[in-house]
Amino acid sequence: MSPHDDTVDKLVIFLAKRDGIDKLVKTFQYVSKLVHYRAEPIHPDLARRAKLWEVASGLSRKAFRTGRFLSGFNALRRAPGPTPLSVFANAGEMVYFFFDHFLWLARAGVLEPSLATRFSFVSAFGESFGYVFFILLDLIAIRKGLFEQTRLISQKTDQGEAEKKEKAIRADRVMRLMGIAANLADLIIAIADIEPNPFCNHAVTLGISGLVSAWAGWYRNWPA
Repeated sequence: MSPHDDTVDKLVIFLAKRDGIDKLVKTFQYVSKLVHYRAEPIHPDLARRAKLWEVASGLSRKAFRTGRFLSGFNALRRAPGPTPLSVFANAGEMVYFFFDHFLWLARAGVLEPSLATRFSFVSAFGESFGYVFFILLDLIAIRKGLFEQTRLISQKTDQGEAEKKEKAIRADRVMRLMGIAANLADLIIAIADIEPNPFCNHAVTLGISGLVSAWAGWYRNWPA
């Protein structure tokens, strides 16, 4: 990227990615959820409009994710990873995105709307299953990075080369911490579908969790 590229250039690149569009619309979805919660007691018309925006954003995101399950399938097929954790993580993600197609069609009215609850449960179960293992993989990678950083500091190697490696390790750690934050936030949202409870299903919990996930995604996908 040219050093003259500014924020607008980077935004264009960001929005050209499927994940970039998803994080933007996810921000709309969960901001509108919080607006609906806050406005419902005193501004019912505003709350109704916010709810419509939330529902439209949620359906739009599902449309953008069409075929996304193939990423998990291809990862299992081509590069399952060095440990079973990678297999479990990609399998969970594949189930999540696959059944998300049917959930989208049920909520859009193409399939029987009564099936939406069933599809939502299966999709959320696969999603939460995958997130647990993605979080574990990131924690393991962070731990390895810390050991490697300690080794570089203790060894008497070329200072410039060591600094470059340390910088790369720190950058990787930040990205993985952002991934953990996003996955934990999305795990809370998935639990709200699997096992509804007052904490996870509260509008503020869902709204904040959705925004944490969205903004962590913004950070990870924003052009350097």
